[in-house]
Amino acid sequence: MPRFLCALFICFGLIAPAIAQESETSRANVAAASVAARSGGDPVVDETLAVERAGVAAKPAADAPAAASGPAVGQMQRVRDLLTQKFGLARAKAEQISSAVMSSASKYSLPPALVLAIISIESRFRDHAHGAHGATGLMQVVPAAHKRLVKNLDLTEPAANIEAGSAILHGYLESARGDLDAALKSYGGSTAYARKVSLRVKDFQTAGAASDADAATGTSASQQ
Repeated sequence: MPRFLCALFICFGLIAPAIAQESETSRANVAAASVAARSGGDPVVDETLAVERAGVAAKPAADAPAAASGPAVGQMQRVRDLLTQKFGLARAKAEQISSAVMSSASKYSLPPALVLAIISIESRFRDHAHGAHGATGLMQVVPAAHKRLVKNLDLTEPAANIEAGSAILHGYLESARGDLDAALKSYGGSTAYARKVSLRVKDFQTAGAASDADAATGTSASQQ
């Protein structure tokens, strides 16, 4: 009898861990099946649900705040100085326009000198300028021709006007497959206008280069 009980206890000791392991495996399989049923077999969803089951909240990466780079700030300051010196704008107005030009030029992949050239020809940097067919503001945007784009915009406000004018020019460039002369012809209505803008762009580029040289000379002199 004692031998029988001993054998029975030994047998139970061997079987119990196996039963426990099988039970654990069964629970894991049921959990996996539940995840698969919820996700529909999508591996991305499977991974997300697995994270949830582990009690860890998935958090999206925070977007890094956009900050103006040093060169962009320097270029904006040079544009501001150019507008005050060559066109007689007050410093605050020059800063407002230069900031809007740099922002829209970056957004629509346009050279800042091109936007400045158009503004100088269209309005000579007068934000309340009015022309033929209701053309308004710095880039002489015609509301009747771009109703949807300029809806609810105050085209005498520099940032809104430059944004609208740059968007229009960008659209013409896309339609012309990158042909700047064709895009400028669409914007200003003639080949002569396109040539005039192209020449004015060179003037702004030259003025910008001269400003860079003056700044470098000033820096060098202050270091001596």
